[in-house]
Amino acid sequence: MPFATPTDRPAIRSRRAPAPGAFVVGLVGPAGAGKSTVARALEADGARVLDGDRLGHDVANLDPEVRAALTAEYGPQVYGADGTLDRKQVAARVFTDPAALARLNQLVHPRILTRLRDGIALAARDGFTGVVVVDAALLLDWSFERECDAVLAVLAPSEQQVERLVATRGWSADQARQRLANARRPESFAAAADQVIMNDGSEAQAVAKARAAVVRLRAARTGAA
Repeated sequence: MPFATPTDRPAIRSRRAPAPGAFVVGLVGPAGAGKSTVARALEADGARVLDGDRLGHDVANLDPEVRAALTAEYGPQVYGADGTLDRKQVAARVFTDPAALARLNQLVHPRILTRLRDGIALAARDGFTGVVVVDAALLLDWSFERECDAVLAVLAPSEQQVERLVATRGWSADQARQRLANARRPESFAAAADQVIMNDGSEAQAVAKARAAVVRLRAARTGAA
């Protein structure tokens, strides 16, 4: 969750007006590039991370209206004995039924966006002046870069993406290549970003690049203010 297939729309580089307080970084990149690794490292440095996928799980599993709607459409078996959504069952349906996908997105995506905005607003209320990382697969499709101070793209060579997806998601190499072929192109992420890092070495190297990029982005934004 979310289930929507990203689309390569033209990049929108507008950002929210510079403001004191937290520095909001949108983290983007294709699957297997290493966004989660970067997000965890920044969180360890003290950043607050708003994870779109985790919020999507919360929406699907905990929101009563969403649970009722999905149960009505897919049947009570769509939620397991532990109360969590059977995402594989839903994904199999929406993969071949565009109308079902549209209904699902209309139901879930606005609630994820509300939670992302609530997280940023909470940081402001808390007086938090550090970094808030928005890690959401569909950030660009939602035009949420407009609500960030800066966007950082994490990219990687395609074969390294495949290797990582095979290792972390249990896909075959062919499945990973097919998913990547149907996803937003790397150059689209790069075009929408203020900084791009290439994760083509060790994890430590990627983390160091990301930390340096965030420092540069914040310095540039502060100067612009």
